[in-house]
Amino acid sequence: MTKSAALNVYGTAIVIGTTGLLFVGPSGAGKSAVALHCIGEARARGLFAALVSDDQVLVSIADGRLVARAPASIAGLMEVRGAGIITVETVEAAELHRAIRPIEPPFAERLPPDGETFEVLPSLFLPLTRLPLFAGCTAFTTLAALHPEILQS
Repeated sequence: MTKSAALNVYGTAIVIGTTGLLFVGPSGAGKSAVALHCIGEARARGLFAALVSDDQVLVSIADGRLVARAPASIAGLMEVRGAGIITVETVEAAELHRAIRPIEPPFAERLPPDGETFEVLPSLFLPLTRLPLFAGCTAFTTLAALHPEILQS
């Protein structure tokens, strides 16, 4: 098994079923809140869902796959902006399959570019999904509409 040294990536990683998601974006974009919401909604639908890491995600390459882990000092912890630090059920590691970027209106573009990606590590990319945060529609509902495969994993 070949494995690279882990690099710290700014974001929040979760797993829903067997799909690893890396929430990315600038500080205050809602990464942690949306990830926490998705964990709760997935569980409410009977799916397995857990946190991998919040704010700091240690990403390495193992057998050609991107794998996320939490630094030991923050494992199982998640920041709820304005409320504090909470404990969340976690998994030790998860393969990452997709990057998710929460975005709020107004949207600069109606449609994202075809084949949009996020560079997780130098020259290593994940497909990127822009996740619009609409009033009256939950982030998980929108995510599941864009990627119904997460409901099957």
